[in-house]
Amino acid sequence: MTDHQIAGKTVLIAGGGKNLGGLIARDLAAQGAAAVAIHYNSPASAAETEETVAAVRATGAQAEAFQADLTSAAAVEKLFADTAAAFGNPHIAINTVGKVLKKPFTEISEGEYDEMSAVNAKSAFFFLREAGKHVQDNGKICTLVTSLLGAYTPFYAAYAGTKAPVEHFTRAASKEFGARGISVTAIGPGPMDTSFFYPTEGEEAVAYHRSAAALSPFSKTGLTDIKDIVPWIRMLVSDGWWMTGQTILVNGGYTTK
Repeated sequence: MTDHQIAGKTVLIAGGGKNLGGLIARDLAAQGAAAVAIHYNSPASAAETEETVAAVRATGAQAEAFQADLTSAAAVEKLFADTAAAFGNPHIAINTVGKVLKKPFTEISEGEYDEMSAVNAKSAFFFLREAGKHVQDNGKICTLVTSLLGAYTPFYAAYAGTKAPVEHFTRAASKEFGARGISVTAIGPGPMDTSFFYPTEGEEAVAYHRSAAALSPFSKTGLTDIKDIVPWIRMLVSDGWWMTGQTILVNGGYTTK
């Protein structure tokens, strides 16, 4: 069954090749999206991205993959330009790009900070900027952040700290783009059961995260399942358009704000 607010629309998903982004691409195609532009960061993700492209095309939607490192404004500009050239300007733009670092504050190097800032904050800023230029009137924009924005915890200063600016970017963009009927939101999942989670966490930390959410006993892994995030994305880019300027934490009671 298609969603009338998604059917026939063009969607751009940054980080859309695999994991949560890939599932969002498949879901919105199943909801009737006409075309999905699927961004991926590096050649290492090319094979999984092609699988996502094939799955989207199998629904009858058009799909193309675009590879880019979005830590420069020029690369983000090109992604939107390439999307427009392939399918026209998007109605929906979703940014799932992010990088995790778990490390004591006093051990974080300047290089690590610069990289985290570029991936988590700079790329999000320029994605929103270009979305403001290219997303069609009455469109939808959504950025992935983290539930750690509502946590009181050590070791994630560089990760949560460089995701935190996206909250204000979202508020400012929603206020500025609202005159065109565009809603702008951010969604912060809890620790997700994906390949991005495990390399940064030790055995004890994994055990803690598996039990930390109020609803952990009802989750197969105790962690946030990407399948539980996708319906929220779908809602925010369709019937949930009246929710704008907000950062929403979706984590089974892992943390609140």
